[in-house]
Order: sequence, then C-alpha cells, then structure tokens
Amino acid sequence: MVVRKVGKYEIGRTIGEGTFAKVKFAQNTETGESVAMKVLDRSTIIKHKMVDQIKREISIMKLVRHPYVVRLHEVIASRTKIYIILEFITGGELFDKIVHNGRLSEAEARRYFQQLIDGVEYCHSKGVYHRDLKPENLLLDSQGNLKISDFGLSALPEQGVSLLRTTCGTPNYVAPEVLSHKGYDGAVADVWSCGVILYVLMAGYLPFDELDLTTLYSKIERAEFSCPSWFPVGAKSLIHRILDPNPQTRITIEQIRSDEWFKKGFVPVRLLEYEDINLDDVNAVFDDPEEFYKTFCSNLEDIIWKPPNESSKSRITKSKSKRR
Repeated sequence: MVVRKVGKYEIGRTIGEGTFAKVKFAQNTETGESVAMKVLDRSTIIKHKMVDQIKREISIMKLVRHPYVVRLHEVIASRTKIYIILEFITGGELFDKIVHNGRLSEAEARRYFQQLIDGVEYCHSKGVYHRDLKPENLLLDSQGNLKISDFGLSALPEQGVSLLRTTCGTPNYVAPEVLSHKGYDGAVADVWSCGVILYVLMAGYLPFDELDLTTLYSKIERAEFSCPSWFPVGAKSLIHRILDPNPQTRITIEQIRSDEWFKKGFVPVRLLEYEDINLDDVNAVFDDPEEFYKTFCSNLEDIIWKPPNESSKSRITKSKSKRR
C-alpha cells in the first residue's frame, strides 16, 4: 500500500468536505501527533476569487493562539495545493451534543459559555471578529473543553476602521445591526451571537426560528423571544441583557465577566506567552507557483510557516453561513 505524504505528514481518511476544501486526518511522522489537514486547490481558490479570504483566515489563525481556539500548526504549499495543518479535535461539534442530548444542565451550559466568552474576548483583543459564532463552529476536545473553529467569515479590520459593512453569518445567530446594512461593531455583534448560543445550550432550541427569513429578521430586529420556565433567574437576566437589539446598550464582554451568574465556578484560562507573529509570509503561499518553487522548494512541498515553540423547538438544525 502506498502511503501518501505531505512534508512530514502521512495522510489518512477524509473526515470532512466542504465546497472548496477537504479535511483529511493526518499524522506527524516525527512526533506521532494526529492533526487535521485542510486541503485547498490553488486553481479553485484563484478561480473563485477566494485568495484574500484564505489569506485572512490563515492570518487570523496565526494571530489567535488560545486554549479555546482550534490551533493552526503550520501551512504547506505545493504547485497545485495549499495544506492548512490544524489541531485534530476528537469530541465533535457542540451542535451534535445538543441534538443528541437535548438541552444541557445549567452547570454544563455555563461552563461552555464561560469558555466561549474567554476565547472570544481573546480574539477581540487581537482585533479579530468571528462573525459566524454558532454551535456548529464550536468543537469539543477529548477533555470536553470548547474550541472555537472556522474563521472563514472573520474580520481583521485595518487600523482606523471602526465599523464593518459586510452582512454575513448564519441568520438565526446574526445580530440585528448586521441586518441593517448601516455598519456594525464586530465585537458587539459577536456578543449577540454568544447570547443566542447560551440560549440554545440551556433550551435545546433557538430563540429566533422561522422558516420565512423576513419573519425571522423581523423577530431578531425586535428581539422578540421568550425564555422557558426552567431558565434560572440569573441566566434569564443575562440573556436579556445580551440579546438587546440596541448595540449601544447591549452588555459588553467585560460586563458579562462581572455578572454573578456567569462568575459562578469560573476559572480564567492560563495563557502561554508567544513570540510576535509575522504575517508577511502568508503572501508566499499564494505567489506564482514556479517562482515560489525556485525560491523555496527543495522537494514536492515546502513549509511556509511554523509557529514558535511553546515552553427548532425540540431541536436545532444546521444552518448555512452566508455572506450577503
């Protein structure tokens, strides 16, 4: 049997497939570590004018190195492919846990929400706004800890840009101001999505769920929802402060962290210090393949970047992310 290799990685089975990428299970032959390898076809990316989006996604994942964010190990390029090597997460999606088990206990919902806020706050501190937070994009590791994934719609605004303009995300989780086409603060919009996620964790279904998009958007814009009777008073109060349709008065992450219901049992994650990250080399992945190979390649592929060493009421259904 021929074992396919890319760099030091042996490639195994396909574990996921999207419109523009396949995700393969792979193993680092030097360390034995299992990884997820996202395989992108260079010509397809260029044809669909996705170069800037992929560059941004890689840049963001290089910037955001946090225990509750899926880790980018490295990026490899060949003449025809780009390989993004990611942390392999074994626990599946938080979405599937809710579908199979229904609503979570108060303690479990709070723990996942605490980890989500911890990770999202760190992203914001790096100038990164996710814009598509939902249970399908929250993975669980072998220890049951949350991992934020899929930064494909994320924004990394240039210095001096305060409002984002692109309407994107998943309809049921998107903030009302994103729908208004008047510009929005990415951090404030992410907070709204976190509030919808907390509701789903505790209820087992969405606060805003209509088949007709016009009706759905109308309910979101008015924050027309109600909490089930089993919601604790503290959680209900917090959700109402997060799902405030006015972004100017919506609770901030700093205020969420000070909330009594949120603080119960909260243990802030310990962050490791990393070297300064250089984003200039991201462009190398998308250079002219021939010129790229003359300069960088000694075999079939070349490592472009390595990180520094470290010392529905009864259910929810998958919704597609949209950029409109």
